[in-house]
Amino acid sequence: MAHKTSAVSDEPIEVLFALYPKFNLLDFAGPLEILEWARHDKNDETTKAFDITIAAAEPKVISEEGVVVGSQITYKEAHERLNDFDVLIIVGGTTEAIIKEKSEPLPIIEAFAELQRTDYTRERTLMSICTGSLILAEAGILSGLSATTHPDFMTKFEIICSNAAQRDLQERTDVVEDARYVVNNLRFDLGDEDENPYIRRKSDAGRRPSAARKGSVSFKGSNGRRESIARRAAMRLGGLRVITSGGISAGLDASLYLVSILVDDDAANEAARVIQHDWVKGLVVDGLDV
Repeated sequence: MAHKTSAVSDEPIEVLFALYPKFNLLDFAGPLEILEWARHDKNDETTKAFDITIAAAEPKVISEEGVVVGSQITYKEAHERLNDFDVLIIVGGTTEAIIKEKSEPLPIIEAFAELQRTDYTRERTLMSICTGSLILAEAGILSGLSATTHPDFMTKFEIICSNAAQRDLQERTDVVEDARYVVNNLRFDLGDEDENPYIRRKSDAGRRPSAARKGSVSFKGSNGRRESIARRAAMRLGGLRVITSGGISAGLDASLYLVSILVDDDAANEAARVIQHDWVKGLVVDGLDV
């Protein structure tokens, strides 16, 4: 797949789902359904906002519920194509073996974060659903950030976060217990020094704020704002947007947020309407989601 560099408004956003044995089926199917319904123009079926790719270690992977899902690419291929993807989604499930054996998707999470650290001119988002956040914590991604998980796993999550911080000599994670989802590094289009880059304003509603390649000349011209690459590079994880959510239905809320920030609010609200879900907003760290 060729690397996209333009800022065409209807350019699909590339999403990689990383599956593993005994993943939770609804953690996968719920967000997938929302992303599949998202359109740049709700009246035009040809304007699908997201292209979905499923990666797993084997051609078929079995969920906790016993349902078998076919993968499209192996993890080896996913690593080779990692620069093609804008979003990496880690679903919940039975995570003990992953953490103990340091198996996928741990390595691809680390590689995705490292890619952002070294190429911070691009916008990337890492999102976990339910206990997927435990895998992010083990990878050390959540050090110095705020994060959440399913309430039943909160204590275990805190322990993994604490151990990772001690292991890597990094800051502790601020574990949030009462949020549907938690967003770090909300916004990418950094303005002048007197502007807050973390505020998503109502005036932005008419334009798609994030799907364009933020380092591209076309984006800078259309946006009309000077972007400070140095400021972005100074952001934690090179500005990688990190979203963690609670359980299954909270994962739907986080997915709707993802649609709203990468496409627009109208697309998110339309997806919520189609699946008949009342979108409950989560927590945006150091920012105002207005």
